[in-house]
Amino acid sequence: MMRTHVGSRNIVLVLVFGILSLFAAELYAAPLMYVPTGGSNEVLIIDLNTDEIVGRIDELENAHGLAGNAASEYLIAGSMKPPAIGDESALPVKPNAVSQDEHEGHHSGASKQSLKSAVSVIHPEHGHVMERIMVPGLTHHTAISVDGKIAAAVHSGEGSVSIIDVEAMRLSRTIKTGMWPNYAVFSQDGGKLFITNGGSNSISVIDTIAWKVVDEYAVGKKPEHMVLSRDEKKLFVANVADGTVMVVDTKTGEVLKILDAGEKPHGIGQSSDGRFLFVTAKAGNSLTRFDLLKKASKVIELSPAPYHLEYFDEGHKLYISSRKLPLIWVLDPDSLKIIKKIDIGKGVAHQMVLRAEK
Repeated sequence: MMRTHVGSRNIVLVLVFGILSLFAAELYAAPLMYVPTGGSNEVLIIDLNTDEIVGRIDELENAHGLAGNAASEYLIAGSMKPPAIGDESALPVKPNAVSQDEHEGHHSGASKQSLKSAVSVIHPEHGHVMERIMVPGLTHHTAISVDGKIAAAVHSGEGSVSIIDVEAMRLSRTIKTGMWPNYAVFSQDGGKLFITNGGSNSISVIDTIAWKVVDEYAVGKKPEHMVLSRDEKKLFVANVADGTVMVVDTKTGEVLKILDAGEKPHGIGQSSDGRFLFVTAKAGNSLTRFDLLKKASKVIELSPAPYHLEYFDEGHKLYISSRKLPLIWVLDPDSLKIIKKIDIGKGVAHQMVLRAEK
């Protein structure tokens, strides 16, 4: 009788674990968004079906940059961690006209002692950091190739970008760019890496076979965030000091068009069909939607300080963070009305990454 009882119990346990496994599989199948929160030292996990925070990954150090995609098993997080307390030689005095983030990122190269930071390789399903890779500078933004094999960490203060072999989890090389590099975008085939240079008003074009800068495109004043068009023929580049978005030919560097984007444009994203371009203006407290097909635009007020932006095509939603408040607005991309606000509790939502778990 006892053996029969134990056997029955084991069968029940197997069934229960099987049901729980199926439930977990369904849970991980949900589209998720990962959001680094800067000084809060964590990455939030948001379920895009419910727009609720379902998890947090800690162990991070002032992460602003985050990159990932469906092809990669990992997320790549940069660090803007300031120098240790008491190391007064590491950074010059911060001017009143710039933020602490800009000071740490843009001016660390002028310090007596070059700063280093760790790029964290995160396994999102396990929920923790798998590896820390030391790189020669604070990392502002990160990018990852479409196949998930190569990542880039942009060092604004060092005037360089570090290339990371994701599979080997090691620093491959560091390449000099223009002054104050800010944002990085890979081409779909991974053959090119585009870097905006806020200090030299240009875009560096890196050949990823030779791993060297092969061209430099002149753009507006203080270019930062950018997005590659779906057909890869154009780059949309937000110029912070100009209040513009420039449409740049990816092959020639020719500026094809200049769009008025408001005061200090920051976040930029495009709908999957390539028709709509969305741009936040941090100082202008606005969001602009450009209809590239009809050559029209619509502007709404969004306050305070709309910051990073991510477009979720499958869910037909637009996510925009605030630079001044710990929240993310969820908007309907058609009406541009706010349909929800996600309270992140603390910190600031930076480079958001959409990723459907396998």
